Amino acid sequence: MTHKAGFVNIIGNPNVGKSTLMNLLIGEKLCITNPKAQTTRHRILGIVNDDDFQIVYSDTPGILKPNYKMQEGMMKFVNTALVDADIILFMTDIFEKKNAHEEILEKLKNTKTPIVLLINKIDLADQEKLETVVDHWKNTFPKSIVIPLSALEKFNIDSIQKQILTLLPEGEAYYPKDDLTDKSERFFISEIIREKILTTYQKEIPYSCEVIVTSFKEEKKITRIEAEIIVAKETQKGIIIGHKGSKLKRVGSTARKDIEAFLSKQVFLELFVKVNKDWRNNERQLKKYGYLH
Repeated sequence: MTHKAGFVNIIGNPNVGKSTLMNLLIGEKLCITNPKAQTTRHRILGIVNDDDFQIVYSDTPGILKPNYKMQEGMMKFVNTALVDADIILFMTDIFEKKNAHEEILEKLKNTKTPIVLLINKIDLADQEKLETVVDHWKNTFPKSIVIPLSALEKFNIDSIQKQILTLLPEGEAYYPKDDLTDKSERFFISEIIREKILTTYQKEIPYSCEVIVTSFKEEKKITRIEAEIIVAKETQKGIIIGHKGSKLKRVGSTARKDIEAFLSKQVFLELFVKVNKDWRNNERQLKKYGYLH
């Protein structure tokens, strides 16, 4: 029996639904989701295995023009994903401006890697609008396969999976067959906490935060976790904590429930807030947090 294996990398602008699609394709909630832009900061692999194939999906940060060294690191993840892909899932949506991020579009036009062009959020458009958008992308990438979908309604996900299996090259598995991802439990716990920060706070606050799991102790009946929320300014520390600690308690409570579901175990979670001024431009800190290598 022939075995297929390859990297299928999801690339696109912020807020087009990349992380939601990734979770659907792998059948697990690995990637945090939120309507706010820049929710995804790292490249996250999700591995789907069967007897005769291994698909290594890759979620990437939304394409942006960097304002910080952190965002430069995020864009390096995107550029690496463009280079090492066996199949590129370029994701857009029904509302996106046609000329958004021309630089990436040019790279895609020049690649020899098969492109599956995905148009998300079609549940929010009428037939005329959809046909106009499909025609535009077919003209822009005439060699690509264009698939309209609704990640929210789980519409056309099967079509994407079938197309991927058709295009997937022959080869041996890249990872052990029981692997689901390349990331650690600590990484996903920090992401769950960061997801709650995105939900709880507005404006600049979520974008100024980093979450680091500093202690992870597994006991017989409970797992004890300590995590630091890093902020860039002293004033942000007070906002994160809230009046008499109310906001921080809310983040901790909602995060703990999701972490317990993720670990299938009772969790005691303790959060601390620390100020690390201008951490988003500090190369040493960014290497520590996994944005630079």
